[in-house]
Amino acid sequence: MKVLLVDDDPTALHIASCVLRRIDGADPVAIANPVEALDWLKENNPDLILIDQIMPALDGLEMLERIRSWPHLAEVPVVMITAETSVSLRVAALERGCTDFLTKPIIVPELLVRAQNLLRLRTGQRLLNDQAAMLRVQVDDATALLRQQAQELVTRLAHAAEFRDPETGGHLERMAGYAGLIARGLGIDEDECNQIVQAAPMHDIGKIGIPDAILLKPGRLSGPEMLVMRQHPAIGHDILRGSAHKLIEMAAEIAHAHHEKFDGTGYPRGLSGTAIPLPARIVAVADVFDALTSARAYKPAWSLEEARAFLIANSGSHFDPSCVAAFVAQWSAVVETFQAIPDRLAEAAQVATLQGFLSA
Repeated sequence: MKVLLVDDDPTALHIASCVLRRIDGADPVAIANPVEALDWLKENNPDLILIDQIMPALDGLEMLERIRSWPHLAEVPVVMITAETSVSLRVAALERGCTDFLTKPIIVPELLVRAQNLLRLRTGQRLLNDQAAMLRVQVDDATALLRQQAQELVTRLAHAAEFRDPETGGHLERMAGYAGLIARGLGIDEDECNQIVQAAPMHDIGKIGIPDAILLKPGRLSGPEMLVMRQHPAIGHDILRGSAHKLIEMAAEIAHAHHEKFDGTGYPRGLSGTAIPLPARIVAVADVFDALTSARAYKPAWSLEEARAFLIANSGSHFDPSCVAAFVAQWSAVVETFQAIPDRLAEAAQVATLQGFLSA
């Protein structure tokens, strides 16, 4: 354990160093010049500092102020050695962070005992700091595991919804990618952007509760059938709500509100403007754009330019204008995302057509 001694009296330095060497594990560093001692302290973190009060260039109080101004020395015990016993000096030293005092001339047994006690305290302090650091690591690891588990749960539930609605194809991956582009374009911090990307695929989880006759019906739904279909946001919210995990709670929010419209004409609650949670407003743009540009049994795919024009035309009515602007501003990235994640339904149709041609 490093012990720094600062005193312009070489005899006092020698005596104190000899005494401190009698303490197991103590390694005294003796420096006569306080300025040189401060230079040494910039690069070192001793376990105990003993400084004389009356020294040239800097006195003990000034040196004490410098020491306590450095974060790496904030918890190091500092003992002031002085022949002055005035209350005003001791109060001034304590106000500047002094830990203890020794009165000159130094009494060897007193120096030995005080140094031993302070080094024991310093050892305990270091152990507590190490334990706190270990606990922080353990908490960080546990938090990362919970985040990973929540992400896995969200992904698996999203794929469960995919099994019920096979026409989704690469929809979940693409729309999550689009949602991430919008979130970053809005300047949302990276951690929340990632959560939006992870939660976005859960937007239609409520379709698990829609009967197959309606969910899988080719062509347009009737009025009563559409009313049933429009229950899926509330069903999705009921499945996901109440979680203590932020990711799943965000997914519940998105599931509930991604069919709301900016002008208040959406469903299921008729929310408008910023009353619609921002992640849901982001997903609304990403979801509709991908639905328009994907081929379905009941419709051909729109071109990317046609879908972009639709978003712009409905900005401020169906969609949050800021989300549309952030999406359009990153058009080259949108095109890359569209091309990078092909629609599995379209691929399957191409394969079926090719197989039919070969067997003919």
